[in-house]
Amino acid sequence: MKNKKKFIKIAIDSPAAAGAGTLAKSISKHYNLLYLDTGKIYRMIAFIKIKQKEKYNKKFLKKKIKNLNFKSLQNKNLLSDEVGTEASLIAKDSGIRKLVHLFQIKCAYKPPKKFNGSCLDGRDITYKIIPDADFKFFITANLKIRAKRRFNELKKLGKKVSYSAVIKNIKKRDKSDYNRKISPLKKVKDSILINTSNLTKRACFLKIKKIIDRKIKY
Repeated sequence: MKNKKKFIKIAIDSPAAAGAGTLAKSISKHYNLLYLDTGKIYRMIAFIKIKQKEKYNKKFLKKKIKNLNFKSLQNKNLLSDEVGTEASLIAKDSGIRKLVHLFQIKCAYKPPKKFNGSCLDGRDITYKIIPDADFKFFITANLKIRAKRRFNELKKLGKKVSYSAVIKNIKKRDKSDYNRKISPLKKVKDSILINTSNLTKRACFLKIKKIIDRKIKY
């Protein structure tokens, strides 16, 4: 008889541009997990609000999220600071959060059978979406490092933006994410803190992999 494969649930929370998305993708690929960048859903909604105001209503958004195509979350236009700022405001809407949460929970607990589990990153994943996650991480980095990463990311996308504008935007995002009344960004007691400020992408990956492998092996 074959042993039943281990179903892994990984929850990651982090402030903007801390490197959580890159790490989550690498971990998901290595362990064959369904990966969901939950922030991209709010960015998609923000993009609709900015570009398609006539369609922006709860009925349309409910249908959009229910039939969400993961490829649509790869739209590079979702990465702009304008969209990010709007997404942070939208995330305070309890009605929209409820719609998004239902989708996130489905991804976390019922991913397609081809996957060995799920890995979600966002702002309230460790305590709101997957409170019983096998692994919880809080990924962070200092403000200047995060601003530099986001600035370089936007430059590669051909966006015309200044470093000072980026750092100002991230400060604004942090204030909104940490202080909102509904599902604020916070580190829970049982999440492992990973500071990526002075670590390479590879070093971050190996650090998390070591933690996961130790528990799986045990």
